Amino acid sequence: MNISDTSPEARKVQMEIYRRMTPAQKLELVFDAYRTGQIISMAGIRAQYPDADEKQVWQIWARRHLGEKLYNEVYGAKK
Repeated sequence: MNISDTSPEARKVQMEIYRRMTPAQKLELVFDAYRTGQIISMAGIRAQYPDADEKQVWQIWARRHLGEKLYNEVYGAKK
């Protein structure tokens, strides 16, 4: 069962556009999607922690994104 809000005709057009894109253009789409997800996630953190400054918001996001263990390995454990 295929669940999609995209019609088969539109999907064919979309696939043709992707086929014609350079690898760099495709990679740019991935980076844009990642950044959009990060922005949405950080907006949620700001709503959850309205008194947090931008550094604290980033730290919360990084911990959630990387996990506590990797965050501590990369940035050092909070003392």
